[in-house]
Amino acid sequence: MKRRVIGIGNALTDMLVNLANDNVLTEYQLAKGSMSLVDSQLQSDISKYVAGSPYSLSLGGSAANTIRAMARLGTEVGFIGKVGQDDTGDFYIQALRNIGVAPYVLRSQEVSGKCVSLVSTDGERTLVTHLGAAADLQAEDIDSEVFDGYDYLYIEGYLVQDHDLIRTTIQRAKEQGLKVAIDLASFNVVEENRDFLHDIVERYVDIIFANEDEARAFTLESDPHKAIDYIGRMCELAIVKIGMRGALIKSAGEVTHVGIMAAAKRVDTTGAGDFYAAGFMAGLSSGLSLRQCGTLGAIAAGKVIEIVGTTLSEDAWSEIETLAESVRQEQYLF
Repeated sequence: MKRRVIGIGNALTDMLVNLANDNVLTEYQLAKGSMSLVDSQLQSDISKYVAGSPYSLSLGGSAANTIRAMARLGTEVGFIGKVGQDDTGDFYIQALRNIGVAPYVLRSQEVSGKCVSLVSTDGERTLVTHLGAAADLQAEDIDSEVFDGYDYLYIEGYLVQDHDLIRTTIQRAKEQGLKVAIDLASFNVVEENRDFLHDIVERYVDIIFANEDEARAFTLESDPHKAIDYIGRMCELAIVKIGMRGALIKSAGEVTHVGIMAAAKRVDTTGAGDFYAAGFMAGLSSGLSLRQCGTLGAIAAGKVIEIVGTTLSEDAWSEIETLAESVRQEQYLF
């Protein structure tokens, strides 16, 4: 029987900008590959600086990316977030419903949030986010009943800057018997909240997703093998993504290495981590092996980096679904 997953995260609309160079990063002192929370004025200034560059708009937010990709992979999912009482908020909620995600989305007097994703020529993305209404999601908004019928809670790591919200959400999910998964999201967020993250992981978290930079920030270990050993002693299941070398997965003291799916062209890394988590969690919710879960994650991530943004075509999803069936039959594993 498939398990159900509910995610919580920042409900954002993404503006993806293809950069000709990294001058904007230098001008505004943005660390390449980082996520920065900014006010609406600074976000507007950055948007004006890159005016004229090719861009696109899409449904966004890290956890929402993961949850909606899971929906396409056949998992029953829900999403908790907050949007404004505006057209953007209406669009966000309806878009979730259209792809089969149960929306537990509240409304705020603030405008709906937006993330400007600055995509460098090498595919790396630097995020400049004005949370708007998304930041208005508070601990008292989380009703224990929202977790009824779900088996996993998936948390967007960017939310850990609101300690009260995260702790309350996790505690209420645990009271309902859910397992908790968290994606560490961004190395600078981990650095700023390391003590808090250590506390909640040791107390409540069952599953951690991290890339090399995030794992290093969390463990202070530069060797990913040492980092996953560290994390694996703190929780039930640890996944450390190591770029072109694939991912390390540790459970019950054993480490599994899973490779990558080579992309036809590395266009934009936006959402790669989100889609990896989607594939992995979809496999986990179906009772697949860790190697199968890692392979599904690699397939989803490998396809999304071939496009700008996170909205895959129907042809791309058909290819993913075909490959996913081969993985389930253990005919296609990395």
